[in-house]
Amino acid sequence: MRKIIFFLSFILTITGCMVGPNYQRPQVDTPQTWRFEDKEAKDVANTAWWEQFNDPVLNDLIQTALKENKDVKIAAARVEQFVGQYGTTRAALFPQVNASASAGRQRVSENSGPSPTLGHLANSNPNFNNYEIFLNATWEIDLWGKLRRATESARAQLLSTEEGRRSVILTLVSSVANSYINLRDLDKQLELTKETARSYKELYDIFKLRFEYGIVSEIEVSQAKSQHQQALANIPFFEKTIAQQENALSVLLGRNPGPIPRGRSVDELVLPVVPAGLPSDILVNRPDIRQAEQNLISANANIGVAKAQYYPSISLTGALGLASKDLSNLFTGPSRIWSLAVPVAAPIFTAGAIAGQVQASKGVQQQTLLIYQQAIQTAFREVDDALVDQKRTREQQEALGQQVDALRDYNRLAWMRYENGYASYLEVIDAETRLYNAQLTHAQTQGALFQALVNLYKSMGGGWVVEADKMTMLPQEAAGQLSDSSSNDAKSMSMQPVSGEKE
Repeated sequence: MRKIIFFLSFILTITGCMVGPNYQRPQVDTPQTWRFEDKEAKDVANTAWWEQFNDPVLNDLIQTALKENKDVKIAAARVEQFVGQYGTTRAALFPQVNASASAGRQRVSENSGPSPTLGHLANSNPNFNNYEIFLNATWEIDLWGKLRRATESARAQLLSTEEGRRSVILTLVSSVANSYINLRDLDKQLELTKETARSYKELYDIFKLRFEYGIVSEIEVSQAKSQHQQALANIPFFEKTIAQQENALSVLLGRNPGPIPRGRSVDELVLPVVPAGLPSDILVNRPDIRQAEQNLISANANIGVAKAQYYPSISLTGALGLASKDLSNLFTGPSRIWSLAVPVAAPIFTAGAIAGQVQASKGVQQQTLLIYQQAIQTAFREVDDALVDQKRTREQQEALGQQVDALRDYNRLAWMRYENGYASYLEVIDAETRLYNAQLTHAQTQGALFQALVNLYKSMGGGWVVEADKMTMLPQEAAGQLSDSSSNDAKSMSMQPVSGEKE
């Protein structure tokens, strides 16, 4: 017994060794500033930015989507899956204890030779009872860190899945906001088209009366009719597009296709301010980058899992129980049974199987490293694109607004020239067509500016994702607590320097 205790003590003292590389966050080439910056940018990336639109209907739609969207629910169920996988993997670090009990009666042959174990029973009485109660325990001693590396990998996969769920939330909120803005923008374009059609209808009626009195020619009547019909033809297009946009937004809300309530018009929406942030903030603000890093941590740990197969596997197995042919004697001292063993298994010849697994795990680690670096570069590009998009779109909208004002003057002057006989009706048609098209383009640009700011908040990430996460009201409190505690462990682990491979 002393030898066994000494052996166990020795084993426990060397279980701190782990093969495989420790994780260290890769060096990232982070720009010091953005290529396009806004001097009036504010630190609002950690707030519910969609409330800046000052539209209660939009707020309600986003809240509904966070509760009912199917992609969010799928992502939450996936987190539950990886919580279970993490628990299963981590359980291998601890002893596994099982209990069993049996009671039976049997008879041995009186004409056969005595059984090695039950011969004495067979000679006295071929019929006998047998009662057993056992506790069996097994524990694989994690000498080389195989189980700890596997647990590290499973924890990183869990955190990666949680960050994936937050990425879904980030995309959902921005998609609902952009879809609603696009819907209100289409509403405005439809309203402009209907107003233009009504105006053309009045002109067409006037020209028909003038034609009857011989004031205008039939050509001018045909031109007025053509204008009216062209405007009427645009109305079904916008109505079709609006219905399709409502259906798409309904699916984001987790509903069947149907109409969407309206709040403020696109002219009444308040333009959000530009969020401020440094390029280095993107590494911690974007859940997709955090997800990519957790995948890298998992792949890095799997190298240690593969390398640990080169070394012997040592386990402790034990059994403790009671066995008796009489139930009344089952719990007496002579009925006790116990066993203790230390099985050792070591690879001798695997024909390169283990080496292949190590090489494969290293290849996966290199892939996830490049994916992580690519995710960072993509994030920098998206932020820079969104910054220049909102800045240039704002300038474009101002220029288009001035163009609309100029075309209104052009249209007024064209009518004056026509009424005074200095120009043909073709000049009036040109002026009105230019004004209508400019108004549509200005409305489209107005919606594009709102969407550019939405995309900027999406690309920068930030604490607003946490605020949106709270609105999901998902039954994931246990998973959330596990994620938070594991996240702190992962962050502290990610800052540790690489100390090489421990063997």
